[in-house]
Amino acid sequence: MDASPTDTEEVLYEVSEGIATLTLNRPDRMNTITRAMLARLALLLVQANEDEAVRVVILTGAGRAFCAGLDLRDATEGDGIGSEASQRDLPVTLDLRNAPPTVLFAMDKPVICALNGPAAGYGMDTALGCDIRIAGRGAKMAAAFVKRGVVPESGGTWLLPRLLGWSRAAKLIFTGRTLTATESLDLGLVDEVVPDAEVAARARALAAEIAANAPLAVQSSKRLMRMGLSEGFEDHVHHVYLQFLQLIRTSDFQEGMASFMERRAPEFKGR
Repeated sequence: MDASPTDTEEVLYEVSEGIATLTLNRPDRMNTITRAMLARLALLLVQANEDEAVRVVILTGAGRAFCAGLDLRDATEGDGIGSEASQRDLPVTLDLRNAPPTVLFAMDKPVICALNGPAAGYGMDTALGCDIRIAGRGAKMAAAFVKRGVVPESGGTWLLPRLLGWSRAAKLIFTGRTLTATESLDLGLVDEVVPDAEVAARARALAAEIAANAPLAVQSSKRLMRMGLSEGFEDHVHHVYLQFLQLIRTSDFQEGMASFMERRAPEFKGR
């Protein structure tokens, strides 16, 4: 599949100055999810993670929404996700290794969500799957799963208790409540709230700040954080030490030390 950006693609992809920007691109339907969109999003996330020229990923939406969830119109009127036709085609067992939530979780490259508008259902889960979230003041998070007769199917039941604690996650999931950007900030679901017109620029500035650091160290740090979610302290510090031994053998480590001693900005190469 061609990953070059075109206006007709449902997910756009652009790389500039070490930053890959993925844009959900169905603005006329509030970037609701289709099967083709899922496949392309997963492909592009893998591509960004494997591209040595990419140090940070930004995920955002075109138009006035980030992602309003699954396309309910297609589900009720056609053969979209959740339709009767799609249910007939479901296999007995599912292989979700290449699904966007799983791919997003497994990525070593940092992912920033530029939350340019509402994130509902699948869109909310996808935003939560990113490492950092920058929200516009008009953005909302709608955990409306139980209001549609489903569960947070794309990571929400795993992510929300870890982000909020059990009680707050339970309250949000069980009520299906919609949160404003300010409420999301107060709960810790987003990291910054900025004027709507500044979301893209702020996400880009933060991405550039991260991209200026040693990429191997950044990626190792994320990988270790992910491992730490499921292992004890003694096992974890052992894995940290092994990563440390590898990093001190890199050219970037030497550059980091040299630039500090010479009081200049480092120039990391990812080697």
